[in-house]
Amino acid sequence: MAKEKKMVEQITSMEEDFAQWYTDVVLKADLIDYTSVKGCMVIKPAGYALWERIQQEVDRRFKETGVENVYLPVFIPEGLLQKEKDHVEGFAPEVAWVTHGGLNPLQERLCVRPTSETLFCDFYKNEVESYRDLPKVYNQWCSVVRWEKETRPFLRSREFLWQEGHTAHATAEEAEERTVQMLNVYANFCEEVLAIPVIKGQKSEKEKFAGAEATYTIEALMHDGKALQSGTSHNFGDGFAKAFGIQYTSKDNKLEYVHQTSWGLSTRIIGAIIMVHGDDSGLVLPPKIAPCQVMIVPVMQKKEGVLEKAAELKDKLSAYRVKVDDSDKNPGWKFAEQEMRGIPLRVEIGPRDIEANKALVVRRDTGEKIEVSLDEIDTRIGELLDTIQKDMYEKALKHREENTHVAKNWDEFLDIINNKQGFIKAMWCGETECEEAIKEETSATTRCMPFVQENLGDVCVHCGKPAHKMMYFGRAY
Repeated sequence: MAKEKKMVEQITSMEEDFAQWYTDVVLKADLIDYTSVKGCMVIKPAGYALWERIQQEVDRRFKETGVENVYLPVFIPEGLLQKEKDHVEGFAPEVAWVTHGGLNPLQERLCVRPTSETLFCDFYKNEVESYRDLPKVYNQWCSVVRWEKETRPFLRSREFLWQEGHTAHATAEEAEERTVQMLNVYANFCEEVLAIPVIKGQKSEKEKFAGAEATYTIEALMHDGKALQSGTSHNFGDGFAKAFGIQYTSKDNKLEYVHQTSWGLSTRIIGAIIMVHGDDSGLVLPPKIAPCQVMIVPVMQKKEGVLEKAAELKDKLSAYRVKVDDSDKNPGWKFAEQEMRGIPLRVEIGPRDIEANKALVVRRDTGEKIEVSLDEIDTRIGELLDTIQKDMYEKALKHREENTHVAKNWDEFLDIINNKQGFIKAMWCGETECEEAIKEETSATTRCMPFVQENLGDVCVHCGKPAHKMMYFGRAY
């Protein structure tokens, strides 16, 4: 009973303390548990089921574009990591090192994989010889380690799960096309499956991936008005190829360097689902990503025929991801538990419902209760799941639109950042010194230069120099 009480006790209001609300939700919805290693978490069945759904949906989309899955080692020799100067400098503060094998010191330190560019480059230099070997369009699902100072479940942990795609192409044009293509895969997945609207654009020189020519990103707005980078795609050009000697013989029988890309999405996206859709009762999961879409709760289940009817109903709804909660907890506990876990639809059925040939269907997103005839319940459940998915996206989009502001001068920028929340659209000169000054003065960072540009003026919002790019700014996770 103590365990049941913990599940349904009140969580901190998100308006009172958003950070504590988030922690309460990930723990009480049973997504994770803490471990004896700071910054590392146990992803429990409810949390891992979400990641499995993400994997299934994303992996299918990858393979439709010709991606093949591989797996490379978790260890990177120090000498290999040092081959690309900008890359190693970008990751040096976060690297975990292995110095001993058993009791014996290693002759060369091994880096625990923070990302796998160097490993793929070392692999490709032997794999690619001719233009006939290209393109190589590979991805791996794995974990990586980055020694973060400040950690938070899913959003920033020292070990996390992700996928990292690494491709090699004959031309710069092919590499750029793949870079943008994979960003669009992420954006479509977030909007169509996770019901999270995103902004697509390019990172600044300062914020791009270490060693990349260009980094493209999808940015999402959380309930508290902070931005979350939700997926990135990088065009490496031929910089890594030159550092690692990855060459191929062209159709003209000339030696050329390959052009590479890399792109990734991690368990951080689970944090986005929580912070975009959750409420003070816990998770609210979009139907397309929910591991369980429908939970049937038998009421007065000890009465003759109730459990049998619930099982029959489960069979009738087999086109959906459906479960029956036939535990011996009372219905009130069950309802609160399903709310905390964010299950899109709850179907309540008891003796009176069976007699009336109906069930009570409850929407998690709105709390609306709908009486549905058992004769048409399979059709109505499908319609309701579609409606919930659409409504959740529209709600998140409305929130973003209402919390996106325009600043045409520095006074307006300061007023917005100090008194409102969300994105700020403003013109920017493109200079790193100005970008750093904005961050120093306001804690706002450049999020992206959107592909769809707007002309909000001719000068930079901060320094007044000529500006030709509109930038999204915001405080971020």
